Amino acid sequence: MTGDRKNRPATQLVTLGRDAKASFDYVNPPLVRGSTVLHDDVADMRNRAARRNAGEDGEVGARAAYGIYGTPTHLAFYRALTALEGGHRSWAFPSGLTACTMAILAHVQHGDHVLVPDSVYGPTRRFALQTLPRYGIQASLYDPRVGEAGRAAVEALFRPNTRLLFLESPGSLTFEMQDVPLLASVARAREAISVIDNTWATPLYFQPLAHGVDVSVHAATKYIGGHSDLLIGTITCNERAWPRMRETIFHYGLTTSPDDCWLALRGLRSMGARLVQHRATAEALIAWLKRQPEVERILYPADPDDPGHALWKRDMSGASGLFGVVLNKGVSEVRLHAMIDGLRLFGRGASWGGFESLLIPASAERTVAPFAYAGRLFRIGAGLEDPADLIADLEQGFAQLRSAT
Repeated sequence: MTGDRKNRPATQLVTLGRDAKASFDYVNPPLVRGSTVLHDDVADMRNRAARRNAGEDGEVGARAAYGIYGTPTHLAFYRALTALEGGHRSWAFPSGLTACTMAILAHVQHGDHVLVPDSVYGPTRRFALQTLPRYGIQASLYDPRVGEAGRAAVEALFRPNTRLLFLESPGSLTFEMQDVPLLASVARAREAISVIDNTWATPLYFQPLAHGVDVSVHAATKYIGGHSDLLIGTITCNERAWPRMRETIFHYGLTTSPDDCWLALRGLRSMGARLVQHRATAEALIAWLKRQPEVERILYPADPDDPGHALWKRDMSGASGLFGVVLNKGVSEVRLHAMIDGLRLFGRGASWGGFESLLIPASAERTVAPFAYAGRLFRIGAGLEDPADLIADLEQGFAQLRSAT
């Protein structure tokens, strides 16, 4: 088995999940599709079922009892992701949203209470506020920056029936950093499970489980997949969270195709190199945008001017290429749309993390923590194009903004 977990992250990305002998001496693990698994005899059937029931599925060398429990292709991806996250077990779902919602459902029941940050990904927010109450589960929104007020402020959020704390750092549209170690520590002290959407930082730049979080979630559609041709979500759990997560996965029959896991594992191999370019491109665009009189604020935790920079510097080892731009209050929606519609290289698409640059208008959906800026907001996902060409595209886009009425 190659891929020593003691290697540095860039080396791990290349080596984890590879087993040359099991792959017939090929570098890439084979793509194994299948539903039916044949057994040597009845004793073998019973032995595999017993191992599965004991929670031994997903281990190195485990032999599946049925396709829904994972093919060798699934397990290669799970092992690589688990090692990168420093976790106990991982699993894949049909989308990032599925991973978020199932990570919540696995750990709550009727009568429980869930805490969700006001800056959370919109569909996760709607699930918490609109779907959970149908199952008798209460959900409350909290200020994502509550940790800045100290431990007592965080503790005050919890009720006797609070069973799960959800985090997202930074937020996917407004980019507030959260004090993850503090929040996770309070959740643990209150015997609540903590779950974080870690898509922006990737497991390369932030390992939430090492900071006290129980479950790390990714929209692996984004940077892990990396090529805008894949829908997949993942969870990685510590030993505390895995039993309930595993039970829920199998009770709901949740899995994803081996083809998607094969593509996700392939995406991991180049993710380190891609993220370096994504960040370099983002920083080049940010430097140009800061010189534009219409720009009030850049929302990017790796920027020294960002309010969350100190937390980013303390907890994370790098940054991706997604950031927000707040315009001055005088820029109307018509002028913003004229700028966006005038772009030729930037695509207008909601997903991000692929090779192409994207730019969309955005808004801060808030209930308990008002957004700090009144101007219009747009979000950029910096791709892998030459930054000079992207800046030239922004230049003519801003010319459209300035000429629109």
